[in-house]
Amino acid sequence: MLYAYLPAFFVALLLSWSACVVVRRMAPRFGLVDKPGERKIHTAPIPTGGGLGIWFGIVVPFAVAQFALFLFLRSESLQARLPETVALHLDGFWFRSGQLWMLLGLGSILVILGTLDDRFNLNWKLRIGVQAVIASLAVYCGWRLAFEACPDWLACILSVFWIVGLINSFNMLDNMNGLSAGVAAICTAFLAAVMMFAPNPLSQQPQFFVAGFLIVLFGALAGFLLHNNPFRAKLFMGDGGAYFIGFLLATTTLSATFSGGEESRQTIFVPLLILAVPLYDTATVVLIRLRSGKSPFVGDKNHFSHRLVDLGLTKTQAVLTVYLATAICCLGSLLLYQADFFGASLIFLQTLLVLLLVAIIEHTGRGR
Repeated sequence: MLYAYLPAFFVALLLSWSACVVVRRMAPRFGLVDKPGERKIHTAPIPTGGGLGIWFGIVVPFAVAQFALFLFLRSESLQARLPETVALHLDGFWFRSGQLWMLLGLGSILVILGTLDDRFNLNWKLRIGVQAVIASLAVYCGWRLAFEACPDWLACILSVFWIVGLINSFNMLDNMNGLSAGVAAICTAFLAAVMMFAPNPLSQQPQFFVAGFLIVLFGALAGFLLHNNPFRAKLFMGDGGAYFIGFLLATTTLSATFSGGEESRQTIFVPLLILAVPLYDTATVVLIRLRSGKSPFVGDKNHFSHRLVDLGLTKTQAVLTVYLATAICCLGSLLLYQADFFGASLIFLQTLLVLLLVAIIEHTGRGR
């Protein structure tokens, strides 16, 4: 199935890149420009709204695929031209398509919310309120935690917090060129790999549907990164893009099956390993703000990347360091399905030690 995913990746990349070109030219006409300021690291106005390009790079390929799927299901002659491994999954794709468009519909609302916030600087209470409503609808539609020992009501509450938390985590992480989108791309790539290599315990088959969705998301993020990366920035993603990718990663981890069965229950913690760095950044920033008597919803320069710059790194070096830390934490997720409980414990310990090392270095730097 991997060869079938490669065209989807490149189509999403091309569409996202092309849409971002249009956004770069049109954004100033609609006031979507990020101007230098107290908490800004750039020195010249830069168009924002790149999240619209990411959205375009995801929605359009799926819309075309949905139309093609409709045609293939209505024609046996067309089905006969497909590889057998693809034809076998047509009914499954159609069955999951309703869920797919519900997911993209809810995500599109967040893109609109974030874009309006980029333009009009909406009140944080309104933003959190809308995010909570969207998260609640997603949970109601089936995207929620599934723990045997966890009551349904508690699983629903935790799922809402997980979705809202990741939406804001990637928004907070969007503070340097290519940082949030790059970290999201790394996390997405590793999640897709896990879905390809980790079988569903019920069907014992790779989770092709979730993997395919993640590869399209990966392509759209790669297209945007051609406009905004650690070395140059001609377009910012904006809150719309950060909300969108945070929501998609949150719901994807809830829709995927990470349980490896009775012998490897530790695999349910794969999302925590893959998303360890964004979660670390959010947790430490909130703690620093609360300790300083500030609101956790008021922006500042206390993020992981900012603290690295304070240690003497350039902005590019700081972003690349965060990339490296993300990849190191993600690597362990590929081994969880092959490890026993003792091996899994070592993987978790390694991830915690990496984050602890980062925290010690940061604290030493701030003390100086």
